[in-house]
Amino acid sequence: MSDQKLAFEDFQPGRRFALGPRPVTAAEIIAFAREFDPQPMHLDEAAGRASILGGLAASGWHTSALFMRMMAESFLINSFSQGAPGVDVMEWRKPVLAGDTLSGHSTVMETRALRSRPGIGMVKFRHEVENQKGKLVCVAENSIMFVLREALEKTA
Repeated sequence: MSDQKLAFEDFQPGRRFALGPRPVTAAEIIAFAREFDPQPMHLDEAAGRASILGGLAASGWHTSALFMRMMAESFLINSFSQGAPGVDVMEWRKPVLAGDTLSGHSTVMETRALRSRPGIGMVKFRHEVENQKGKLVCVAENSIMFVLREALEKTA
């Protein structure tokens, strides 16, 4: 990643940003579950194996949080992001199990400058996260707002 922060104009349709790799440990799965989703399959290996998930599995919400961190580290922290109005798609396709390593990519689908907010543009992304076996574990689509470079130059 360059030292120059990414502005709206840097997000052209088709551009891809790598996500991860991010190992997932049993300890963090259990810690997240204790705090936010205390179901047996997220708290205990034997309960996870006895479930349809096949082992100690991260909550879908934990998977989403891991994906968010990977996206932040990939490009959001180094951008003029202004936040997101929501998430259009969030699918948990396969369980994330203790010992998995996640990676993937975010792809720019479309962009548009906002008439209602001069100086801000909306970028729509599709995100795909896989485990180390290449199995898709999470798909998400959302739009994120970024400052236009011309707006940055006016304030400089």
